[in-house]
Amino acid sequence: MLKQRLITAFILIALVLWGILRLPTHYLALVFAVVILQGGWEWGGLMKLPSVYWKATFIGVLAISMLGLWFMVDKDKSDWLALPVVSLFWWVLTFIWVLSYPKTAQHWSNYFIQFLAGFLILIPAWSSIIGLRVYGDLGPYLVLYLLSLIWVADTGAYFGGRWLGKHKLAPAVSPGKTWEGVFSAFIFTVIYALGVTYFLDALGNQWLAFVVLSQVTVIFSILGDLAESMFKRHAGVKDSSNILPGHGGLLDRIDSLTAAAPVFVVGLWLGGFSLGGGNVS
Repeated sequence: MLKQRLITAFILIALVLWGILRLPTHYLALVFAVVILQGGWEWGGLMKLPSVYWKATFIGVLAISMLGLWFMVDKDKSDWLALPVVSLFWWVLTFIWVLSYPKTAQHWSNYFIQFLAGFLILIPAWSSIIGLRVYGDLGPYLVLYLLSLIWVADTGAYFGGRWLGKHKLAPAVSPGKTWEGVFSAFIFTVIYALGVTYFLDALGNQWLAFVVLSQVTVIFSILGDLAESMFKRHAGVKDSSNILPGHGGLLDRIDSLTAAAPVFVVGLWLGGFSLGGGNVS
């Protein structure tokens, strides 16, 4: 199983790196759109929609939404930022649900709320990634930084939790996660962020704000992971699908990113970061 997971991970990482650095933005947007649509299909499974028709309807809503947002990003309109901002309010609500699970599950276990939840989980993440990709000369590298920040956090949490983990983070949602894992993730990512800022001369005196934003992003990435664990637990499944050997579904691979991407982009915008001539606008 471990060998299978590692092979799949190396292939995925290589494809992601190549796509972000080499593909034109419109092709990259299409590739990520396919990922989001597959994630939407898997979300429909977690919702236990009564028929393929309702799954297809959800996929259609996602596709039309991404198409509309693409024209905003492509024409450099600031309207696309509204959705990532709105999604932050959704994630605050989700944080409350995670803390109170399973007591408050009755409030979101209907089709309408879960349909809206899937939309607010997936679409803002897509628009954030594509908007970040066109963020000046450093756009592709900022996307890579965001993804690698999450990977570093996951690695730190895994080893910290495995070696030191004793205190459960959210046992009702994800029994395997510990506070020691969270603290290890913070330590790993602070070191990583400081290393990146050291080599990123464009940050200037904004380096500390960038490190703080990175840590806030890590917090949200953990929330995204916990949220999907909560929805899967409620649905009674271990993985969102089995499309990736040893890794479950695509939704399982992007759960941290769905929460981290919007907060990272909104943080860049609110902080007024100007990197490589870029500006989130």
